[in-house]
Amino acid sequence: MDKMKKKKHQDDPKGGNAIFLSVSPLKALTLHLICGVGLGLAFWVAEHIYAVDLITHPSQTLRLISVFLAPIVILLYSHLRHDRSQCSYVKAIGRGLLALPAGAVVNAAGAAILGAPVGFEYFPKTLNWSLLMSLLTFVPAACVFGSSWTDWHRVFAKTKTNGSTDCMICLPAHGAVIGAWFGAWPMPLDWESPWQEWPICVTYGAIAGYLVGLVASLGCIFFRKRQQYLKEE
Repeated sequence: MDKMKKKKHQDDPKGGNAIFLSVSPLKALTLHLICGVGLGLAFWVAEHIYAVDLITHPSQTLRLISVFLAPIVILLYSHLRHDRSQCSYVKAIGRGLLALPAGAVVNAAGAAILGAPVGFEYFPKTLNWSLLMSLLTFVPAACVFGSSWTDWHRVFAKTKTNGSTDCMICLPAHGAVIGAWFGAWPMPLDWESPWQEWPICVTYGAIAGYLVGLVASLGCIFFRKRQQYLKEE
């Protein structure tokens, strides 16, 4: 991994200081490219090796994508953990693994509240969709922030980013949620198309929003780096 510079110290709610690391634009670009390519490869493996896709076999395809993408996301974002003085790389990986099912429960509950179909026949689809959504939203934050409620609230509730790692977590996660919401719009329409079934179009929307969030976060990081460079001049 490329070297990361210490950005600043911030008071930790548990006491002491948490060391924040400033990620270079090149490092952020590399991480996002790996995540994007990994997502694309997961679809390729599902279609060309297992002969399944979201429309014909949504549950199996979502499960394959999650299994393929989970180690990539957890291993990469664990390197960006904020509290490096108190949290080892292995512990950050453990936080990501624990956040995967926890985030899935939250995403499944949110989907049900917003009108997702509920029933035994939909359970496998909802479960596997929720695991993928957890990877796109909760897991990166858990690897980086751990249980720091201050950071979670600042990034997800206030959408206030203090550094490059915050941008790398905040924008893709919000993009995935907003994309899923827009992706649900065609579901009640009477077009009778197979891709309107739950959770196919919602998944496509979430992935599209996530990719837009990756690009937006890179733009934000490059812009901030440019502003910093101009100030130093």
